[in-house]
Amino acid sequence: MRYFIELSYRGTAYHGWQTQANGVSVQTTLESALTQRLGKPIYVMGSGRTDAGVHAKEQFAHFDVDEPLDLTEAFIYSINCMLPEDIAIHTIFPVRPKDHARFSAKSRYYQYHVTRQKDAFHSNLTYHFRPKLDIDRMNKACELLLQHTNFQSFSKARANVNHFHCKLDFAYWKHTNEDCLTFHIKADRFLWGMVRTIVGTMLEIGQERMSLDQFEQIILARDRTVAGRAAPANGLYLVEVGYPVAVLENRT
Repeated sequence: MRYFIELSYRGTAYHGWQTQANGVSVQTTLESALTQRLGKPIYVMGSGRTDAGVHAKEQFAHFDVDEPLDLTEAFIYSINCMLPEDIAIHTIFPVRPKDHARFSAKSRYYQYHVTRQKDAFHSNLTYHFRPKLDIDRMNKACELLLQHTNFQSFSKARANVNHFHCKLDFAYWKHTNEDCLTFHIKADRFLWGMVRTIVGTMLEIGQERMSLDQFEQIILARDRTVAGRAAPANGLYLVEVGYPVAVLENRT
């Protein structure tokens, strides 16, 4: 039987989602807790790979077992007790054998949080960036971004993918308060390092250090070396993974 896990995590202490040879990952930590609780080796497949230091308010993964699980509140609580405090399982629910955490997903929605004021309690959860930014120019850049589908210029050079096309649903900047600014972006898929590189490049636009014409030429160049520096990982959050209704029908 196949089960989906809905979870969240603070990525500060981890070398990303995927199992790493040289560091602790979210995937490895989750597998260890499930293996301990179920008494047999458990492998999980995530909806996508978040980089080192990136957070997730909503992430999904699936795993397979031979027999049905007794999905009580106490069962999920017991697994959460085995997990560190920066990883939390919200629910576990059965899905069809063909449902896949990664390949059944239709969209991913990310947010990137920038703050002008230093905050002792959120130093690893937002990007402290002091320069004043022109949000109107940055949103004009978002309008240009939405006119394109090839984002090779914003992908890490070592990305092992068949193509660099992504269909964006939206991209925009919005003030959450006077000192905090959030970038919202949703697409059917994302390339390795794509969101952070877009953010880093748009921060150049917001400081009027790059024109909108230059930004579009970066997109058209399909060359990572011409785009801006990637923004730090600590401001990035995976906030929603979209699935067909049938996949989530047993979610509680």
